[in-house]
Parts: sequence; structure tokens; C-alpha cells
Amino acid sequence: MNESYSIKDIIRLMLNHIWLILVIAVLGAAGGFCVSKFILPLQYSSHITMYVQSYTGISEHADNVNNISNSKQLVNTYMEVLKDDAVMNAVGEQLVKQFDENTLSQNFKLSDTGKITPASIRTCLAISSVTDTSAVKVTATTKNAEVAAALCNDLTKVAPQYVEDAVGVGSINTIDTAKVYNTPVAPNTPKNTMIGGAAGFMLIVLIIFLIDFFDNTIKDSDALANKYKKAIIGEIQQFGDSKKKRSSDEDEHAKLTDKEVPFFIVESYKSIRTNVTFSLSTFEKKIFAVSSANPGEGKSTTSANIAIAMAQSGSKVLLIDADMRKSVQHKIFGIKNKKGLSSAVSKMSSLEDCIQKNVVENLDVMTAGPIPPNPSELLGSEQMTTILNELNEKYAVIIIDTPPVNVVTDAMELAKNISGIIMVVRYADTTDEDLAAANKKIEFAQMNLLGFILNGIKVKSRGGYYSKYKYGSKYYYKKGYGYGYGYGYYGNKPGETGDAEDDESEVTESDK
Repeated sequence: MNESYSIKDIIRLMLNHIWLILVIAVLGAAGGFCVSKFILPLQYSSHITMYVQSYTGISEHADNVNNISNSKQLVNTYMEVLKDDAVMNAVGEQLVKQFDENTLSQNFKLSDTGKITPASIRTCLAISSVTDTSAVKVTATTKNAEVAAALCNDLTKVAPQYVEDAVGVGSINTIDTAKVYNTPVAPNTPKNTMIGGAAGFMLIVLIIFLIDFFDNTIKDSDALANKYKKAIIGEIQQFGDSKKKRSSDEDEHAKLTDKEVPFFIVESYKSIRTNVTFSLSTFEKKIFAVSSANPGEGKSTTSANIAIAMAQSGSKVLLIDADMRKSVQHKIFGIKNKKGLSSAVSKMSSLEDCIQKNVVENLDVMTAGPIPPNPSELLGSEQMTTILNELNEKYAVIIIDTPPVNVVTDAMELAKNISGIIMVVRYADTTDEDLAAANKKIEFAQMNLLGFILNGIKVKSRGGYYSKYKYGSKYYYKKGYGYGYGYGYYGNKPGETGDAEDDESEVTESDK
């Protein structure tokens, strides 16, 4: 949840949604135009001015000045008299004599007896004083131009008698009659169009700010680093077709060796390689795990690409797929999975037979192997410790792809055998609560958190946005990652390999 906004934050938020704001504003303006043009009835207006005099006769200039001054004092009193129900009823009686019932019903509310209600007449009238004069201006607005003019004239006709009876002094006169104006004064289409556009703009801006205010997903790498006092090891931008649909079990993984991977992604992983090297420089073991809080945050693809980037620097690198429940690395690299980590730890095969050499130059890969019934126990076993100690002598760097921390405890079992763990965080997807929960598990296991990789960042560049790329040939994670939710043996039963040759859908050339 964002608690405060700077001017820069507001501008950035507005620019990030500029097209949505423009579209909604235009739709609001179009709505205002259509309502004015096709829904609201036309209204016509007429007016007349009445003059108040405190005396009926004028003899000298001084008397004339006093007369005007006294008349100004009577204006407010006369205006209240003109709005009285008695006056309105008298006006209504005049109107009934002039127009048929159908015309009157279109402009006023009629009582059961056919009379016009005083309130409905009042709503059609605007009575105001003219500044610095003793004049009273009466404006009538109705759906009929003739009715509007008649309303003004009838009011001036009955007003003098009621004013005289109520006040007792002065008089009220007119020197003209209200005219019929056939040009409608309402609705004001340009004005309503602008109001509709402004309303649409304000509404969508309010919605955007409310959504952003209550959005608890992680979008700010600086805030992430400050909150956990850990380094941001790297940031990976989105690219490719974010709208491309995927099945529940499949996704597309992008390797650094793929031709379609853009230059800025390659450079991002080179930067990550450098930062990881510095992070491990103070540790004797160059073994680290890569995980995430939840499924679907890109930790397997990130693990594979970090391994490739390190191998490209000339270091001898081993990538271990320790996600024995939902192995992915054999699919990313298009290799077999008949033997792997589970085979080595359970001593079903020799360690050398479980490692596939030079999958990429300088990069060896140990796939997950057949799905075991007890992945957590295998990872925490003494045999696992023995294997990692042996491999540590042969490789410059060992990268372990582990299951999501918030779903299963597998990654925690490796705490004593690795130098630390890197958490992959999905931009605008991973929530503060998810990461906080994962961090508690890491701290409880006394595992060293090396830092974060913020994945799938949407950044503006050269006037446009990089769109999201769907990683990987197949993706097997989804909410409900544990045994109780069908995760444990989903797609493969214990003893099956999940090999590309054994899977229902084989690895194609495009996957390799």
C-alpha cells in the first residue's frame, strides 16, 4: 500500500495510464454529448423586467432620487411576494385558460383537479434583482417557448395586485412584454460534453489512484532493498508478447542462448553475474540457491540464465534442478531426465551418470530425476551434503533451482550446505505479504539471504514500453503447489522421470 505520493510519483502514475485516461475521458465526453443530444429535452427561455417604485408620483429631481433609493429597499420584499403560493396559483389559473391540458402537463405538474401546482411553476422561474437598480428580472424556462413567454407575462399581470395587498406601499410596473424565443437554451451540448469529459477524467484518475494506493505488490526495487536491508542483485525487464495465452501447465522459457532474446536482457544477466560473484566472494562455498515466494515468478528461468551467463564468463558451472516435485530445467535445455538429483541422492545411480556435461559450453546440468516420494528428506539428507561437498571441489559455481519457499520446505533443507539464497520477485505480482512470509521462513532456517532479483519489470524506453515475455517451454507451477493440492505427483507418479521422451508433449526444436 502506498502511503504517500510525490509529484514525481503522481506524474509517473498518470503517464503510465495515459492512454486509459484519454480513452475514458473521451468516452465521458461522448456520453455527455449523446445525453445532451438524444436524451435531455429541449428547453426554451423568455424574460421580462419589472420596475419597483416606492411612490406613485414623481415631482422633482430630489424626489426622483429618493424614490429610486426607497425602491431598492423594497426589491427583496417584492421578490419574496412574487414567489408566494398565492401568486403562483393566480399565474397557474391564467395559464390554464391559455393552454390545453396536454401542453401544460408537459411543462408542469398537475394536481388531481387539473390545476398547476405552485411548486412546479416556481421551479420554472428565476427571479433576481438587477444590481444597483430597483429592477426585478424574471426568467422563465420551460419545454415550450410559448409557455415560457406566457409565464412571464402572466406573472407581471397578477403581481401588482398581490404586491399592493402584501406590502401596501410602492408599485411594480413593466414597460414591455415577454417575447417568444424559439432558440433552445438547454441542454447546452458543448458544456455537457466538457462536463462529461471532465467527469470521465476525474473518475478514471480516482480509480487509478485507489487501485495504486491499495496495491500491495512489489514495484519499487529501492523500497524492497531498504525494507529488508538486502541488495538488489538484478532487474530483468519484460519483453515479448504478454498477451500470448498459455495452458495451465505450459509456459515459454527464454534462454540467453536463444536468438530472440534482446540485448538488454543479456546485459541484465551479465550484471547479475557480476553481482552474484561479488556476493559469493566472501564465502568458501560457491554454492547458492535460487527460489521465489510463490510459483510463477520466474525462478527456474532465472536460475538457468544465471548459470548460462556464468558459464559464458569461462567458469565451470553446475546447475542442479532441486525442484524434484515439478522439474523444469530438463525442459528448458531440452535434455533427458531419466537420471538426476533424486537418483544420485538415493544412490540409484552414480553421481557422474546423473550429470549431463556441456549442455552449454562450460555448463553442466543435473536434472531433478525421477519424482521421489520424499523430496524434502532427500535434500536434507547426509548424502545430499556429501554430494554437494564433492561437487564443490569440481565446479567454480553451483546453482540450485529450488521450489517456492512459501509452498514447500525443500529449499530450507539446503541451508547448511549453501552460502545463501537469491529470491526472485515478480514485478507487480509478488505481494509484500508473500515476500514477508518467505523471509520469515528463510530467517527461521538460518539461511543467508543474498538479495533479490526483480523480474518482469515494465520500463519505459524510447517512448514505448517493453511488453511482457512468457518464459519457458512449459511451466508447471500454479497456486496449490503442495501435495494436498495435486502438486506432489501432478503429471508424473513416483518413479516416473518426467523426461522429454516420456512426457505426453515432446520437446520441439523451438524449445531447445
